[in-house]
Amino acid sequence: MACGYEDANDCNALRSDPGFKAACERLPLTGARLASQPTMSRFENRITRRDLYRIAKAFADVFIASYKRPPEAILLDIDDTENKVYGSQQLSLFNAYFKGYCYQPLHIYEGRTGKLITTVLRPGRRPTGKEIVSILKRVIAYLRKAWPDVQILLRGDSHFSCPEVHTMCDENDVFFILGQGGNGALLPAAQPLMDQAAALYTDGGKPVRLYRCWDYQAGTWASSRRIICKAEVTPQGHNIRFVVTNLKDARPSFVYKTAYCARGLSALPAERHSAQAGGQAGRMEGFIKNHKTFLHSDLPVRAVSRTQTGRTSCHTFQANHFRLFLHSAAYGLVHALAQIGLRNTTWTNAQFNTLQNRILKVAGRVCEVKTKITFHLPTAFPLKHIYRTMVYNLDTAVP
Repeated sequence: MACGYEDANDCNALRSDPGFKAACERLPLTGARLASQPTMSRFENRITRRDLYRIAKAFADVFIASYKRPPEAILLDIDDTENKVYGSQQLSLFNAYFKGYCYQPLHIYEGRTGKLITTVLRPGRRPTGKEIVSILKRVIAYLRKAWPDVQILLRGDSHFSCPEVHTMCDENDVFFILGQGGNGALLPAAQPLMDQAAALYTDGGKPVRLYRCWDYQAGTWASSRRIICKAEVTPQGHNIRFVVTNLKDARPSFVYKTAYCARGLSALPAERHSAQAGGQAGRMEGFIKNHKTFLHSDLPVRAVSRTQTGRTSCHTFQANHFRLFLHSAAYGLVHALAQIGLRNTTWTNAQFNTLQNRILKVAGRVCEVKTKITFHLPTAFPLKHIYRTMVYNLDTAVP
């Protein structure tokens, strides 16, 4: 999966591959072949709920162990995404928005580094506030057990803005910046700001963005919350957006532009004066794209046969959850390769498909003798200097 192979069917062709055999501590030429597709499928279907829970804890343990010292603050980026199915899997549902049967797994990453914290397979519907809280409370408690003093900022889209999440954040000392949908109370309150932006655009002819904040309490909310409004007028038209936050002191433009849209950490009180986070725009979508598109945790757009295996195409929900975890483990491998093996190179922030095609899938000749195994790369291989750097970085990396 880390190399971009889509599903268990690929095991039949790859079970004799010298590179994979060597990675599994078998002799690349004379060693026994690896597992076939039927063996892999039987393995997937043996996973229990207890196994899944232990694997989820392992992901969190790997994330925690990736820091040499406790971080001062972390950013929890949360989002759900469509995961297509062919319609017969347990707990797959027809989703009218996505116009098909799907799961809707939840992804949680550390927003500054892109490190995966966990993924959770879910039925094909939007999560309720109670369900979101049940997941976040476990994640936050586990992280706080390892880092009692860490500051946590939660960020998500508007469907994560619900009273249960707001209350959970207040009770657990978690900051949040969440999208907020417009409604019959917010839109009229923002209209004067939009009128001002439109007048400035008419006078100057250049795009205008204005920000304003006020307190607002929806009927289902236990208390009032700070609303940040952005009113924007460009040649493409008018655009108005809202976010809700419990950050009391930060400027409205800073909360929306730098913290919410620019994927930065500097809205955290401990790092409020840092300006380095502004270059992280759009990263959450990139994390999910690497997971879904380049590691193939979702089905392709083309029609899918009912006999196809792999990804989340098993029948049972537990087996499909395990498949999602396998793709998440592949994400961890490629992300570590980029951040550790390729650090201080131009490849550190490359998309996963670029790493797969240029770094991982390289033709070579394998020689196996009694005392050693040698992989010979082409003499004219243009990235051999990158390989030297990668091997050195991985060899000297501090555990």
